[in-house]
This record gives sequence, C-alpha cells and structure tokens, in this order.
Amino acid sequence: MAMIETDGLVKKFGPFTAVRGITLSVDKGEVLGFLGPNGAGKSTTMKMITGFLAPTQGTARIMGHDVTADPIAAQKHLGYLPEGAPAYGDMTPRQFLSFIAEIRGYRSSSAKAAAQRAIELASLEGVIEQPIETLSKGYKRRVGFAQAILHDPPVLIMDEPTDGLDPNQKFAMRGLITGMAAEKAIIISTHILEEVESVCTRAVIIDRGRVVADGPIMGKTAAFNVFAPDGSSAGTLNASTADLDAVFRELTRAHA
Repeated sequence: MAMIETDGLVKKFGPFTAVRGITLSVDKGEVLGFLGPNGAGKSTTMKMITGFLAPTQGTARIMGHDVTADPIAAQKHLGYLPEGAPAYGDMTPRQFLSFIAEIRGYRSSSAKAAAQRAIELASLEGVIEQPIETLSKGYKRRVGFAQAILHDPPVLIMDEPTDGLDPNQKFAMRGLITGMAAEKAIIISTHILEEVESVCTRAVIIDRGRVVADGPIMGKTAAFNVFAPDGSSAGTLNASTADLDAVFRELTRAHA
C-alpha cells in the first residue's frame, strides 16, 4: 500500500477545470517534487490530497484512509504546510505550537515536549516569545513547518517549503527534509529546480491540471515517462538534472 494515493482527481470551479484526472502514488522513502507553471493545479491538487478541498471527482487516500470519507483518520497521519503558512498572528510561536499540540491530542508534558521538539527542529528559539505577526516571512514559514512536523507524521505535504527563507535557512530546511525522508512519504511543490536535485527522489510535472511527466531523480540524472494530453504514453525522456529547467519549459510549452 502506498502512503499517498490519488485516483482520477478532478476539481472544477464552475465552468473552469483546474485539475483533470490526476492519478499518482507516493511510497515510504520517496520525496516527490511536484512541479508545474503557475496555474497548473499544483496547490489545488495538494489541497484535495490533504482534505482541504473536496474533489469534484476521484479519490485521495493517506495511509489507506480516504480523505473525504474518513478525514480525521487520514489527517492524523498527515503534516501539511500550505501556501502562506497561516497562523494566529497575535500568538507567539510557543503559544501557537502548544495550541497545535493540544489539537493533535497531546496533553500536559507530552504537549510541551512535542512543541519543544518542533521548535528545535525549525530553529525558532530566537523568536519563540515574539508575536507571529511581527516575524519575517522566513520565520513565519518556519513556524508553519514546525506545526506540520509537530506530531512526527508519516506523510508530509508541503507547498513551497523554502519560500521566503534565506540561503542558510534553505540549506537547513533541505537537510531536515532529507533527514526525515527515509521514514516518510513527502510531496513538495516548488519552483526551485535546484531543490528537486538536492532533496527529491522523483519528480512529477503537471500542466493545465494534467500530469505531463513522471520519473525518478537518480543523483544527477532524471528519467521521465512523458504523457500526451489524453493521458497516453508519449515516450521517455532522460536528462541531467542540470537540464531540468529546459525539460520543464519544453514539456509545459508542448501541452499549453
């Protein structure tokens, strides 16, 4: 059983179809780089996988639990870092993470321990008593990351996890993701292609709500299965990770 599974996910907003039948699975130990141009449907797909949005058609499962039919069971196994890392601005990171720990079912000393572990992993000690609304974009992002990993979930889904971080913080974040990867299934949406090379074991490229390529990242090499707009195979494409930018442009332009 894959830890993350989607089957034919479709999302329509009135007459507009944002996601057009995305099927994929992510196993333990995989870090999936979820790539696509702006408006391709990445965030919408991730919101359906996490249960934040209900699909128009299709299903998503976390650890075998359908996120629509059994959302609480699914979300117990899930850590989610959405766009913008929303939080209560008048709370401090310590207060916010303690609140999240209680929501996750931790009590008393175990809640304090879970919050402290997340604080240390996200390197928040220097701003821990500062109101979140006064923090920089990078620190707000780290608070969002801390809430996603607080309960040590087997599944992590993160939308632009290094957005707003400085180069040192990006390096540290990538190290954390790599260190956790062996025991988790992780999806990362990113526009930073060097991030794919540094932390991902696989990449999926979507365009206009469809999967156009899917394949493993093996060191400095990527091997993609390429798909036509109707979902049929359009062959394979091997490239160095240094050429990912060109591959990305070629595939998304070809299906525009």
